[in-house]
Order: sequence, then structure tokens, then C-alpha cells
Amino acid sequence: MPTAYVLLNCDLGAESDIIKQIKQVPEVVEVSGVFGVYDIIVRVTSDDMDKLREIITWNIRKIDKVRSTLTMIVIEGQGQKK
Repeated sequence: MPTAYVLLNCDLGAESDIIKQIKQVPEVVEVSGVFGVYDIIVRVTSDDMDKLREIITWNIRKIDKVRSTLTMIVIEGQGQKK
């Protein structure tokens, strides 16, 4: 199943509102605020890669007060426990 981790930078103080909006996206498996260079990390899964890209582009990156994103698409089959 295609999976991606998306790291977000957002406007100062907007983290809680952005997390609430992201939680409403059905394909979002996990979302957390983090300390460091980025403000929020999101794990997203979908049935196919095109749908995954669409969710990231139109449902996450377009949220108001999201300043920038870094998307890391998981290589399927690597790193999984047997």
C-alpha cells in the first residue's frame, strides 16, 4: 500500500488548527506535532500512488497557513519485519 510521510512547516501558532484539519482527511493514518526543523509530521496511505499524490497536493499542501512541505514516499517492501 503506497505510504508517504509529509513534514510540514506552518505559521507560528497555527499548528493545532492545521492538525485538526489534517485529521479530517480519511487517508491520514497519523499526525503529530514535532520539535525541530519541521512543525508537523503526517503519515498518509492510499490504494494507489496517483491518489496518494493527489491527497498530499490538494488536501494537505493547500491548507491555509502551511508554509512548506517535504514529502518522503516509502519504498514498499523495505524495512518491514517478516
